[in-house]
Amino acid sequence: AFFFSFRRPSRVFPHPNSSTMFKQFSSRRSDMDGEEIDLYSNARERQAYDDQANLYAIIMATEHLERAYARDDITQIEYSTECNKLISQFRLAEKAALKNMTTETFMQLYQMDCPRATERLLKMGVPEPIKGASGVDAGQVAIIVAETVQHFITTMDAVKLEQRAVDELQPLLSDLMDSLSRHPETPSDFEPNKKVKKWLQKLNVMRAVEQIDEDDARQLYLDLDSAYAEFTRYLKRK
Repeated sequence: AFFFSFRRPSRVFPHPNSSTMFKQFSSRRSDMDGEEIDLYSNARERQAYDDQANLYAIIMATEHLERAYARDDITQIEYSTECNKLISQFRLAEKAALKNMTTETFMQLYQMDCPRATERLLKMGVPEPIKGASGVDAGQVAIIVAETVQHFITTMDAVKLEQRAVDELQPLLSDLMDSLSRHPETPSDFEPNKKVKKWLQKLNVMRAVEQIDEDDARQLYLDLDSAYAEFTRYLKRK
């Protein structure tokens, strides 16, 4: 069996996988007369079921993680690390598993009651922001600033180089949003955060294989450019 666990307290959270938790994708099913029917007839069809099982596992793991964090069973750092990993895995799994349906349809089809995972994976796309964190010294702040600047430049360059696919832009915006959220002293209504979050939420409701059009691309670049300018002005005021 697979598990992910956290050090505080000594609890273990099940990490479902295709062999243990995803009963819907067993290799055989029974029809109305009790006769077993193969779900797949070749390696490609079997891989499709495995991909969907992996997506199911990631969604369930995210739901468990969000519940653990809400109960204060794990630290902020543990939560942020695991959540970033699951969000990244989710985007890859979603692209591989869902060809003719949305993630919402997939979750309805397999009766997945995961409201916290839905909010985190499909709407927010980044971990819960950590504000007012104690023990963040000047050196750590400098590292966060450098990472944020790099993420701004990388994302703007991607748009300039005509990357338009959701699965190309969403991870870049997610990394940028995460680094912005880790600044310990920015106000809750910080304009760069609002602009990046708006675009991240827009891409999160699109399928990985979709693309933004040229009008959206121009607006995205303009918003990133103004957000970057505001971020640098904020740093100078500090």
